[in-house]
Amino acid sequence: MIESGQLILLISHKGKRYLRKLEAGGEVHTHDGKLLMDEVAEAGFGQYVKTHLGRPYLVLKPTLHDLIKGVKRQTQIMYPKEIGYLMMKLGIGPGSTVIESGTGSGGLTTALAWFVGDTGKVITYERRADFFKLAGKNLERVGLADRVEQVNQNIEDGFKHSGADALFLDVRTPWEYLSSIPDAVIPGAMCGFLLPTVNQVSDLLRGLEDGPFADLEVLEILVRRWKPVADRLRPDDRMVAHTGFLVFARYMEPPKVAPRAELEAEAMPVTAEVSEELPDDVDDNVEEI
Repeated sequence: MIESGQLILLISHKGKRYLRKLEAGGEVHTHDGKLLMDEVAEAGFGQYVKTHLGRPYLVLKPTLHDLIKGVKRQTQIMYPKEIGYLMMKLGIGPGSTVIESGTGSGGLTTALAWFVGDTGKVITYERRADFFKLAGKNLERVGLADRVEQVNQNIEDGFKHSGADALFLDVRTPWEYLSSIPDAVIPGAMCGFLLPTVNQVSDLLRGLEDGPFADLEVLEILVRRWKPVADRLRPDDRMVAHTGFLVFARYMEPPKVAPRAELEAEAMPVTAEVSEELPDDVDDNVEEI
């Protein structure tokens, strides 16, 4: 029995998908006829229900992949192939606080909200009012709006929030906002960026190299699917290849004492002490001992 308010995924015999929130007494109208929500609830997940025309529909509990694919969009959303790596790289998990800028239609925001759980928080900035409203509706639709704080403003004046565990920017010129990151995240926080072209990546790298950032990484993720037919197993004719570059860097506070100078200061007396204790017959090539 499926409880009222839960998300359900209905799949027709032709593969048509309907993502809905189950409402007692409700109906879903499809090309194959009308589905009664009460019958869907009684059937349960993994079972079939029939429309009033007798067409079968499979009832499933949607995964995060299903939620992201079902986002109503006015912008290009981030692909699941990038989102999975991004979550691991940024260390997003239950209780995390993450700042995002460039909400768009809310695809990545949905994934972030899923991973931070009920104890975490996603703070997402979007300057365009139409995208801001659309993302809000998408989050409400999948029941994750309570984990997200939306901010309808440009980040050119900095972030209103601080102390985040991670930060992600999906904006055209992220290098212009690097100076605002230290006030928004904790020391050692991972920061991620999404850019479509190599010249943008180069501009970002120059900014990161000049700022308090370390552990830089640039990559793209390609996925090649195969036809799942045992006797004719081969790659699909088409693939989702380059969809953008991911750039990662860790924000590091400048050390109070320069590491190189500190190490040299500690190493000098040790070197002198060791050289005094070496016997006369020891060969100068100490590395071979």
